Amino acid sequence: MRYTINQFRKDYPNDDVCLDMIFKLRYAVQPCCPCCNQATTFKRIAGRRAYQCSDKDCQYQLYPTAGTIFEKTKISLRIWFAAMYLCTAHKKGVSSLQLSRDLNITQKTAWFLLHRIREMLANNEAEQLDGTVEINETYVGGATKNKSNKKRAELRATGGQYFSKTSVVAMVGRESGQVKTKVLQANSVKYSDVLPFIQANVSESSLIITDSSTMYGSLKHSYNHEVVNHVNKEYVRGAMHTNTIEGFFSQLKGGIVGIYHYVSPKHLQVYCNEFGFRYNTRKKTDVVRFEDAFKKCNNVRLTYAGLIK
Repeated sequence: MRYTINQFRKDYPNDDVCLDMIFKLRYAVQPCCPCCNQATTFKRIAGRRAYQCSDKDCQYQLYPTAGTIFEKTKISLRIWFAAMYLCTAHKKGVSSLQLSRDLNITQKTAWFLLHRIREMLANNEAEQLDGTVEINETYVGGATKNKSNKKRAELRATGGQYFSKTSVVAMVGRESGQVKTKVLQANSVKYSDVLPFIQANVSESSLIITDSSTMYGSLKHSYNHEVVNHVNKEYVRGAMHTNTIEGFFSQLKGGIVGIYHYVSPKHLQVYCNEFGFRYNTRKKTDVVRFEDAFKKCNNVRLTYAGLIK
Protein backbone atom coordinates (compact mmCIF):
# COMPACT_ATOMS: atom_id res chain seq x y z
CA MET A 1 0.00 0.00 0.00
CA ARG A 2 1.35 3.40 -1.02
CA TYR A 3 2.21 5.77 1.81
CA THR A 4 0.32 9.04 1.26
CA ILE A 5 0.28 12.48 2.86
CA ASN A 6 -3.02 11.53 4.54
CA GLN A 7 -1.34 8.56 6.22
CA PHE A 8 1.57 10.81 7.20
CA ARG A 9 -0.81 13.22 8.91
CA LYS A 10 -2.37 10.34 10.82
CA ASP A 11 1.06 9.19 12.01
CA TYR A 12 2.04 12.72 13.13
CA PRO A 13 -1.24 14.35 14.20
CA ASN A 14 0.19 16.88 16.67
CA ASP A 15 3.35 18.41 18.12
CA ASP A 16 3.46 15.95 21.04
CA VAL A 17 3.87 12.99 18.72
CA CYS A 18 6.53 14.85 16.73
CA LEU A 19 8.45 15.74 19.89
CA ASP A 20 8.32 12.10 21.03
CA MET A 21 9.82 11.14 17.67
CA ILE A 22 12.70 13.58 18.15
CA PHE A 23 13.25 12.34 21.72
CA LYS A 24 13.38 8.70 20.58
CA LEU A 25 15.85 9.55 17.84
CA ARG A 26 18.25 11.26 20.22
CA TYR A 27 17.80 9.48 23.53
CA ALA A 28 16.18 6.08 22.92
CA VAL A 29 19.55 4.37 23.42
CA GLN A 30 20.46 6.53 26.40
CA PRO A 31 21.48 3.95 29.05
CA CYS A 32 20.98 6.32 31.95
CA CYS A 33 20.34 9.89 32.92
CA PRO A 34 23.29 12.10 31.85
CA CYS A 35 23.08 13.94 35.17
CA CYS A 36 22.53 11.34 37.92
CA ASN A 37 23.89 8.38 35.89
CA GLN A 38 20.98 6.24 37.08
CA ALA A 39 18.92 3.93 34.90
CA THR A 40 15.68 5.89 34.75
CA THR A 41 12.82 7.06 32.58
CA PHE A 42 11.97 10.52 31.37
CA LYS A 43 8.54 12.10 31.68
CA ARG A 44 7.21 14.75 29.35
CA ILE A 45 6.79 18.23 30.87
CA ALA A 46 3.38 19.52 29.88
CA GLY A 47 3.37 22.72 27.85
CA ARG A 48 7.10 22.64 27.14
CA ARG A 49 9.38 20.89 24.64
CA ALA A 50 11.17 19.14 27.47
CA TYR A 51 11.43 15.85 29.37
CA GLN A 52 12.39 15.36 33.01
CA CYS A 53 14.25 12.56 34.77
CA SER A 54 11.79 10.60 36.90
CA ASP A 55 14.30 10.22 39.75
CA LYS A 56 12.92 12.50 42.49
CA ASP A 57 16.39 13.49 43.65
CA CYS A 58 17.56 14.42 40.15
CA GLN A 59 14.75 15.75 37.96
CA TYR A 60 17.25 16.67 35.22
CA GLN A 61 15.56 18.13 32.14
CA LEU A 62 16.28 17.24 28.53
CA TYR A 63 15.33 19.43 25.57
CA PRO A 64 15.18 17.16 22.49
CA THR A 65 15.13 20.03 19.97
CA ALA A 66 18.32 21.63 21.36
CA GLY A 67 21.21 21.23 18.97
CA THR A 68 18.95 20.23 16.09
CA ILE A 69 17.39 21.88 13.07
CA PHE A 70 14.33 22.54 15.27
CA GLU A 71 16.17 24.49 18.00
CA LYS A 72 14.31 27.59 19.21
CA THR A 73 11.81 27.29 16.38
CA LYS A 74 8.48 29.04 16.77
CA ILE A 75 6.99 26.98 13.96
CA SER A 76 4.85 23.98 14.86
CA LEU A 77 6.79 20.72 14.76
CA ARG A 78 3.91 19.21 12.82
CA ILE A 79 4.49 21.79 10.08
CA TRP A 80 8.22 21.04 10.19
CA PHE A 81 7.60 17.33 9.73
CA ALA A 82 5.14 17.87 6.90
CA ALA A 83 7.58 20.19 5.11
CA MET A 84 10.35 17.61 5.42
CA TYR A 85 8.09 14.89 4.07
CA LEU A 86 6.91 16.93 1.08
CA CYS A 87 10.43 18.14 0.26
CA THR A 88 11.84 14.61 0.21
CA ALA A 89 8.83 12.85 -1.35
CA HIS A 90 8.48 14.96 -4.51
CA LYS A 91 10.99 13.83 -7.13
CA LYS A 92 11.75 17.36 -8.31
CA GLY A 93 11.15 19.15 -5.03
CA VAL A 94 8.49 21.59 -3.97
CA SER A 95 8.55 25.38 -4.31
CA SER A 96 8.10 27.71 -1.37
CA LEU A 97 4.90 29.05 -2.95
CA GLN A 98 3.42 25.57 -3.26
CA LEU A 99 4.52 24.64 0.26
CA SER A 100 2.96 27.82 1.68
CA ARG A 101 -0.37 26.83 0.11
CA ASP A 102 -0.13 23.20 1.21
CA LEU A 103 0.69 24.03 4.84
CA ASN A 104 -1.17 27.35 5.15
CA ILE A 105 1.94 29.33 6.07
CA THR A 106 3.50 32.42 4.52
CA GLN A 107 5.80 32.08 1.52
CA LYS A 108 8.63 33.63 3.53
CA THR A 109 8.25 30.98 6.25
CA ALA A 110 8.07 28.20 3.66
CA TRP A 111 11.22 29.52 1.93
CA PHE A 112 13.11 29.58 5.22
CA LEU A 113 11.90 26.08 6.16
CA LEU A 114 13.02 24.62 2.84
CA HIS A 115 16.46 26.20 3.07
CA ARG A 116 16.99 24.80 6.57
CA ILE A 117 15.93 21.37 5.36
CA ARG A 118 18.29 21.55 2.37
CA GLU A 119 21.12 22.54 4.68
CA MET A 120 20.73 19.31 6.65
CA LEU A 121 20.48 17.10 3.55
CA ALA A 122 24.14 17.64 2.64
CA ASN A 123 26.12 14.46 2.01
CA ASN A 124 28.92 14.87 4.53
CA GLU A 125 29.86 11.21 4.73
CA ALA A 126 33.61 10.69 4.63
CA GLU A 127 33.37 7.36 2.81
CA GLN A 128 34.95 7.57 -0.65
CA LEU A 129 33.38 6.28 -3.84
CA ASP A 130 34.99 3.11 -5.16
CA GLY A 131 34.73 0.91 -8.23
CA THR A 132 33.62 2.68 -11.41
CA VAL A 133 33.03 6.41 -10.89
CA GLU A 134 31.57 8.75 -13.50
CA ILE A 135 32.50 12.43 -13.23
CA ASN A 136 31.10 15.30 -15.24
CA GLU A 137 30.28 18.98 -15.00
CA THR A 138 27.33 21.12 -15.98
CA TYR A 139 26.55 24.82 -16.01
CA VAL A 140 23.47 26.27 -14.35
CA GLY A 141 22.07 29.57 -15.53
CA GLY A 142 19.95 31.20 -18.22
CA ALA A 143 20.42 30.44 -21.91
CA THR A 144 22.14 33.13 -23.94
CA LYS A 145 19.18 33.50 -26.34
CA ASN A 146 16.92 34.35 -23.38
CA LYS A 147 19.12 37.12 -22.04
CA SER A 148 18.51 40.82 -22.56
CA ASN A 149 20.29 42.75 -25.28
CA LYS A 150 22.53 44.29 -22.62
CA LYS A 151 23.57 40.90 -21.28
CA ARG A 152 24.20 39.56 -24.78
CA ALA A 153 26.35 42.59 -25.55
CA GLU A 154 28.40 41.81 -22.43
CA LEU A 155 28.71 38.23 -23.67
CA ARG A 156 30.08 39.35 -27.02
CA ALA A 157 32.51 41.70 -25.30
CA THR A 158 33.90 39.00 -23.01
CA GLY A 159 33.65 36.10 -25.44
CA GLY A 160 32.40 33.90 -22.62
CA GLN A 161 29.94 31.17 -23.61
CA TYR A 162 28.96 30.54 -19.99
CA PHE A 163 28.96 34.11 -18.80
CA SER A 164 26.95 34.44 -15.57
CA LYS A 165 26.52 30.66 -15.33
CA THR A 166 27.67 28.61 -12.35
CA SER A 167 29.64 25.38 -12.64
CA VAL A 168 28.53 22.20 -10.89
CA VAL A 169 30.83 19.17 -10.80
CA ALA A 170 29.28 15.86 -9.79
CA MET A 171 30.37 12.24 -9.47
CA VAL A 172 28.44 9.00 -9.10
CA GLY A 173 29.61 5.53 -8.14
CA ARG A 174 27.98 2.95 -10.38
CA GLU A 175 28.10 0.19 -7.80
CA SER A 176 26.93 2.26 -4.82
CA GLY A 177 24.59 4.52 -6.80
CA GLN A 178 25.67 7.44 -4.62
CA VAL A 179 26.19 10.92 -6.03
CA LYS A 180 28.26 13.80 -4.66
CA THR A 181 28.19 17.37 -5.92
CA LYS A 182 30.35 20.47 -5.69
CA VAL A 183 29.42 23.96 -6.84
CA LEU A 184 32.31 25.98 -8.24
CA GLN A 185 31.69 29.70 -8.62
CA ALA A 186 34.05 30.05 -11.58
CA ASN A 187 32.45 30.32 -15.04
CA SER A 188 35.07 27.98 -16.49
CA VAL A 189 36.48 25.14 -14.40
CA LYS A 190 40.13 24.11 -14.40
CA TYR A 191 41.86 20.91 -13.32
CA SER A 192 43.13 22.59 -10.16
CA ASP A 193 39.54 23.41 -9.21
CA VAL A 194 38.18 19.85 -9.43
CA LEU A 195 41.22 17.83 -8.28
CA PRO A 196 40.76 18.42 -4.50
CA PHE A 197 37.08 17.42 -4.79
CA ILE A 198 38.00 14.22 -6.65
CA GLN A 199 40.85 13.29 -4.31
CA ALA A 200 38.64 13.74 -1.26
CA ASN A 201 35.80 11.59 -2.58
CA VAL A 202 37.22 8.96 -4.95
CA SER A 203 39.51 6.14 -3.84
CA GLU A 204 42.77 5.68 -5.74
CA SER A 205 41.77 2.17 -6.84
CA SER A 206 38.72 3.47 -8.72
CA LEU A 207 38.16 3.59 -12.46
CA ILE A 208 37.19 7.15 -13.39
CA ILE A 209 35.22 7.81 -16.56
CA THR A 210 34.88 11.38 -17.88
CA ASP A 211 34.29 13.19 -21.14
CA SER A 212 37.18 14.70 -23.10
CA SER A 213 37.25 18.01 -21.23
CA THR A 214 40.79 19.24 -20.66
CA MET A 215 40.09 19.73 -16.94
CA TYR A 216 40.33 15.94 -16.49
CA GLY A 217 43.44 15.47 -18.64
CA SER A 218 45.88 14.98 -15.76
CA LEU A 219 43.79 12.43 -13.86
CA LYS A 220 45.71 9.66 -15.64
CA HIS A 221 48.68 10.40 -13.37
CA SER A 222 46.72 9.52 -10.22
CA TYR A 223 43.85 7.26 -11.33
CA ASN A 224 42.85 4.64 -13.85
CA HIS A 225 41.15 7.08 -16.21
CA GLU A 226 38.99 6.41 -19.27
CA VAL A 227 37.71 9.12 -21.62
CA VAL A 228 34.54 9.15 -23.73
CA ASN A 229 35.11 11.65 -26.51
CA HIS A 230 31.87 13.55 -26.93
CA VAL A 231 33.55 15.95 -29.37
CA ASN A 232 33.83 13.09 -31.85
CA LYS A 233 30.25 12.03 -31.08
CA GLU A 234 31.38 9.06 -29.03
CA TYR A 235 28.93 8.54 -26.18
CA VAL A 236 29.22 4.83 -25.38
CA ARG A 237 32.20 2.54 -25.78
CA GLY A 238 31.30 -0.78 -24.21
CA ALA A 239 30.90 -0.04 -20.50
CA MET A 240 32.54 3.35 -20.90
CA HIS A 241 30.00 6.17 -20.72
CA THR A 242 28.88 9.05 -18.51
CA ASN A 243 25.14 8.45 -18.94
CA THR A 244 24.57 7.79 -15.23
CA ILE A 245 25.79 11.17 -14.06
CA GLU A 246 24.07 12.84 -17.02
CA GLY A 247 20.84 11.30 -15.73
CA PHE A 248 21.37 13.02 -12.38
CA PHE A 249 22.02 16.33 -14.12
CA SER A 250 18.75 15.97 -16.03
CA GLN A 251 16.87 15.65 -12.72
CA LEU A 252 18.74 18.61 -11.22
CA LYS A 253 18.10 20.91 -14.16
CA GLY A 254 14.54 19.65 -14.63
CA GLY A 255 13.76 20.57 -11.03
CA ILE A 256 15.43 23.97 -11.22
CA VAL A 257 13.69 24.91 -14.48
CA GLY A 258 10.32 23.31 -13.76
CA ILE A 259 9.88 23.93 -10.02
CA TYR A 260 12.19 26.72 -8.86
CA HIS A 261 12.71 28.54 -12.20
CA TYR A 262 15.78 30.35 -10.88
CA VAL A 263 18.47 29.52 -8.33
CA SER A 264 21.13 32.04 -7.36
CA PRO A 265 24.79 30.92 -7.25
CA LYS A 266 24.79 31.71 -3.52
CA HIS A 267 22.22 29.01 -2.75
CA LEU A 268 22.92 26.55 -5.57
CA GLN A 269 24.93 24.13 -3.38
CA VAL A 270 22.04 23.47 -1.00
CA TYR A 271 19.74 22.78 -3.95
CA CYS A 272 22.33 20.27 -5.16
CA ASN A 273 22.27 18.77 -1.64
CA GLU A 274 18.50 18.36 -1.92
CA PHE A 275 18.59 16.68 -5.33
CA GLY A 276 21.59 14.57 -4.34
CA PHE A 277 19.79 13.26 -1.24
CA ARG A 278 16.70 12.27 -3.22
CA TYR A 279 18.88 10.62 -5.88
CA ASN A 280 20.83 8.64 -3.28
CA THR A 281 17.60 7.41 -1.67
CA ARG A 282 15.65 6.94 -4.91
CA LYS A 283 15.12 3.20 -4.35
CA LYS A 284 13.55 3.74 -0.93
CA THR A 285 9.92 4.42 -0.12
CA ASP A 286 8.78 7.95 0.70
CA VAL A 287 8.37 7.20 4.41
CA VAL A 288 11.83 5.59 4.69
CA ARG A 289 13.35 8.53 2.81
CA PHE A 290 11.68 10.90 5.27
CA GLU A 291 13.09 8.91 8.21
CA ASP A 292 16.57 9.03 6.66
CA ALA A 293 16.27 12.80 6.32
CA PHE A 294 14.98 13.09 9.86
CA LYS A 295 18.09 11.32 11.19
CA LYS A 296 20.21 14.17 9.80
CA CYS A 297 18.58 16.84 11.99
CA ASN A 298 21.33 16.89 14.64
CA ASN A 299 23.95 19.64 14.77
CA VAL A 300 22.45 21.58 11.86
CA ARG A 301 21.03 25.01 12.54
CA LEU A 302 20.69 27.78 10.01
CA THR A 303 19.46 31.14 11.26
CA TYR A 304 17.52 33.55 9.07
CA ALA A 305 20.24 36.18 9.51
CA GLY A 306 22.83 33.65 8.34
CA LEU A 307 20.68 32.68 5.36
CA ILE A 308 20.20 36.18 3.96
CA LYS A 309 23.69 37.39 4.87
